[in-house]
Amino acid sequence: SHDTMTYCLNKKSPISHEESRLLQLLNKALPCITRPVVLKWSVTQALDVTEQLDAGVRYLDLRIAHMLEGSEKNLHFVHMVYTTALVEDTLTEISEWLERHPREVVILACRNFEGLSEDLHEYLVACIKNIFGDMLCPRGEVPTLRQLWSRGQQVIVSYEDESSLGRHHELWPGVPYWWGNRVKTEALIRYLETMKSCGRPGGLFVAGINLTENLQYVLAHPSESLEKMTLRNLPRLSAWVREQCPGPGSRCTNIIAGDFVGADGFVSDVIALNRKLLWC
Repeated sequence: SHDTMTYCLNKKSPISHEESRLLQLLNKALPCITRPVVLKWSVTQALDVTEQLDAGVRYLDLRIAHMLEGSEKNLHFVHMVYTTALVEDTLTEISEWLERHPREVVILACRNFEGLSEDLHEYLVACIKNIFGDMLCPRGEVPTLRQLWSRGQQVIVSYEDESSLGRHHELWPGVPYWWGNRVKTEALIRYLETMKSCGRPGGLFVAGINLTENLQYVLAHPSESLEKMTLRNLPRLSAWVREQCPGPGSRCTNIIAGDFVGADGFVSDVIALNRKLLWC
């Protein structure tokens, strides 16, 4: 799931400090207008994290931040605005789900890290180690499911901070994400096909089928939202997903991530791709 935690964005939270200065000013001058528009285009998921796991999602895109206005150790998730959920609570929820499902494996993509100092990185990594313990698969060759099952490992943590990677062998490098940054479906598909033609990365990587609005589109569609735009285009995007082939080939896909993953059988379509490997 792309931007996994946006189902719980806080309507009262400040705008992220990494957003444009214009947006910051608009939010201060016209919060009653700016805030609802920002929220309409920030929410990318309707299911909570446990519901996503129940639905079959196994790649979680976790954009982590420390609010300047927040307490010293409280880490949130962020996508233009901050979440009500705390990172430590969410990791615990994922761990408890995994304990109930001992043969399931998840990839936690920890990224963004807005406002995190080196001390906060160390605090976050300590939380990850304490919560998941022996479930963590240490960095190395990408394992098979059978290898993970034999070791009792269920969690691969990709972590987009080089200094933390050097200090902790439990962390994997960031998983590349093919982000098209396109508002139109056919343009996004052309981008993904172009990336495939260049050859897949050697390890894990993500093909993102998430559409991205721009200011021109938002202004031209005042009654729209990211959810409406996504659901309207999901049949065509899902058709592209069903055409893909997993595996080591140069034009093969690996992880596929999208918005509003509980809709239109997206997860089932992705999982069903694995059957193609049985025909090889």
